[in-house]
Amino acid sequence: MEVPFVIAGMDELVARDTWWEEHSHPTHELLWNESGSSRVTVESRTWTITSTSGLWMPAGLLHSGSASAGTWYRAAQFGIASAPALSTSPVAIEITPLLRLLLERLAEQSLTERSRSLTESMVIDLLAPSRHELLVHVPDAPLLRPIVEALGNDPRDSRTLSAWAAQLGVSPRTITRVFQAETGLSFGRWVATVRVQRAMVLLGHGLELHEVAEHVGYRSASAFGAAFRRATGSTPGMFRDF
Repeated sequence: MEVPFVIAGMDELVARDTWWEEHSHPTHELLWNESGSSRVTVESRTWTITSTSGLWMPAGLLHSGSASAGTWYRAAQFGIASAPALSTSPVAIEITPLLRLLLERLAEQSLTERSRSLTESMVIDLLAPSRHELLVHVPDAPLLRPIVEALGNDPRDSRTLSAWAAQLGVSPRTITRVFQAETGLSFGRWVATVRVQRAMVLLGHGLELHEVAEHVGYRSASAFGAAFRRATGSTPGMFRDF
């Protein structure tokens, strides 16, 4: 579809927990948040979007999404005739302070045609993959289904790799091998990522750090904070303050 723009933006403050059914766009889309967290799912992969980690969604790709009440999300549509496709699959994008300012500038009605063109060129030039992609790939191997369901229902589930192996009647090495093949992560890294994704939703609801830590299976706020920083590059407090 031809559109009369290079980049067009919009934003919305979500009043209630919201779910968007599977859909696609005729334009490339950049999603990020001013506050709170949201998720985008493509097949078995779910990305968490924050104020510092956005997501590039190629035109025509089917995806669904969700956002917690109170999330202020933003979106920029890129005309496919004017903006290059960064990738044929979703890519986490680092929302730097400069990129954020330039995207906000495009919302100014007083921009001249030349200023808009220069700003759009700078935005496209600054788009770069984030070093802290928060992606959970849900494995579909039958062996791992009990683990996926258990952690999905309660991220506090503290069963270790050895405990799961004993329960499922296989060796820890077998579970490790299947997790690595299906998700690219070890069992421990996958569990930590699932917990951080859930934690972001709880932080968006305003829970205290110690409450969030307890809800996602950490014995202390400090242990939770360390895991959160490894996954996102920021502290829980910094995320909640945006």
